[in-house]
Amino acid sequence: MRKIVTVIGARPQFIKASAVSRALHSSGRLAEVLIHTGQHFDSNMSEVFFSELAMPTPKYNLGVHGGQHGAMTGQMLEGIERILIDENPDAVLVYGDTNSTLAGTLAAVKLHIPVAHVEAGLRSFNMRMPEEINRILTDRISTWLFTPTVAAVKHLRSEGVASDKIIAVGDVMYDVALHFSSQVAETGGALSRLGLSSGRYVLATVHRAENTGDAARLEVIVAALSDAARKLPMVWPLHPRTRGVLQRHDLLDKLAASGVRLIEPVGYLEMVQLEKYAALVVTDSGGVQKEAYFFQVPCVTMRDETEWVELVEAGWNRLAPPDDPETVTAAILDALGTRGREVSPYGSGDAADKIVARLTADLGN
Repeated sequence: MRKIVTVIGARPQFIKASAVSRALHSSGRLAEVLIHTGQHFDSNMSEVFFSELAMPTPKYNLGVHGGQHGAMTGQMLEGIERILIDENPDAVLVYGDTNSTLAGTLAAVKLHIPVAHVEAGLRSFNMRMPEEINRILTDRISTWLFTPTVAAVKHLRSEGVASDKIIAVGDVMYDVALHFSSQVAETGGALSRLGLSSGRYVLATVHRAENTGDAARLEVIVAALSDAARKLPMVWPLHPRTRGVLQRHDLLDKLAASGVRLIEPVGYLEMVQLEKYAALVVTDSGGVQKEAYFFQVPCVTMRDETEWVELVEAGWNRLAPPDDPETVTAAILDALGTRGREVSPYGSGDAADKIVARLTADLGN
C-alpha cells in the first residue's frame, strides 16, 4: 500500500481534507498520515473540526502558530522535513494557500517527494497577499495540480504549466457541503442559542491580513457592519487574531454598542447552519464566499478582488472594497434578497474521488 502524507494547519484545510481523507480511506489502496502544523490551534478552530468532520486525529502536531510569516514557515518547514524523512511517503498532499501549504511543499520537493496540490490555479493577481505568493510557488513546484474551476485551469495554462500536470476535478469544499448540509436544521443549534430566525440575520466573518492589518480598512469594516446591524441582526464569529486587533484599536465596544453579535468561533456544523439560513453573508474569506453560494445565499466580499470570479459574474457575490463605510453599507443592503444566475462552476460533488483515483493510478500498487 502506498503512503500519502497530508499537511494541514488551518480551518479551511481541515474542511477540504475531510473529503479527500474519507476517499483515501475508502480506496483501501492509499494509506494517509496526517501532519497538523498547528497554524490554527484553539479547540474552536481545530479540535472540534476533526471530531465533527469524522477525521482521524493527526499523527503529528507541530504546534507552530503566531509570529511573522518567515519564522512560522521556517519552523513548519523544519518540522515537516524531519517527519517526511522518518515516514518516507510516496507523495505529499497539500491544500489551498497558507504557510502550511508552502512549508509542506518545500519540505517535500527538497526531499524529491512529489506533491499534490488541491485547489491549484487560483489567482487574485494581488502580490501583496501572502496567500497569492504561497499558491503561485506551490503550483510551480507541485507534480499534480488539482483545479477546482475552469478559471483555475486557464490561469495555469497561461503560465505555461504542462497540460498533463493540470487535473480538473471540481471543488472538494462542494463535496463537503453536500455531505454535511443535510445534518443541520432550520432550528436548534447555533440559531436557537443566539436567538436568530432563519432568513432574518446577516452572518459576517473577517480575518484576512489585508483587512485586519490595515487600521483604516478595519475601521471602515466596523463602521459599515455597525450601520448595517441597525437594519438587520448581525452575528460575527470572531477569529482570535481579529479579536485581538479589534481590541488593540478600541473597536470592540463600538461593535457591541451597534448591536453586532460578537461570538467565539463555532464548529463546522454550526457554521454551516449559520451560513445556510442567513439572509446574507458578508466576508473576506474565500471559503465562506463559496459556502454561501453552495447554500444559495447572497454574499458581499469586503476585498478589492476575489479568486472566485465566477460567483461575481453569476451575481451570487459582489465585491465591496472597504474604502469608505457608506459604499460597503450600501453593498450590504443592496444585496439583501438578491439571487444570482443558475450556474454549476464547482463540479459534481465528486472531486475527492477523482483526486484519489488519479493518485492511485499514478502511484501504482
